[in-house]
Amino acid sequence: MTSLLEHERIETTEAKAKELRIVADRMVTLGKDGSLSARRRAAAYIRSKPVVAKLFQDIAGRFSERLGGYTRLIKTRRRVGDAALMVVIELVARPTEKHASSQGKSAAQSGSGASPKKSSATPSPTTLPSTPATAGA
Repeated sequence: MTSLLEHERIETTEAKAKELRIVADRMVTLGKDGSLSARRRAAAYIRSKPVVAKLFQDIAGRFSERLGGYTRLIKTRRRVGDAALMVVIELVARPTEKHASSQGKSAAQSGSGASPKKSSATPSPTTLPSTPATAGA
């Protein structure tokens, strides 16, 4: 629980992630409440005081408009030793600076991918043979 709120994205088995999702959603709801009793109830599950502070100051603010569903599960692979299904569990609303940089990358990739297609579809006039030279020959 503490690692998920600290790093906001962890990889674990599917069974653990499904159980963690329940507790994580409850902790974010406590963070949105913001009262002293909610802080104490959250501190009973979270093992680090700085992570509790992060939950109530940063994470709860990002989810203020959202009514539920604060986590996302993404299936990744099978673990080598026992073939357990591994998933990434993450908070849905990531920090804005990380989220904006990933959007910038995807926009740059889609923009660079579109320009070669345009240039290959329409040949430039300099590569075409001139019509007067072919008529005279």
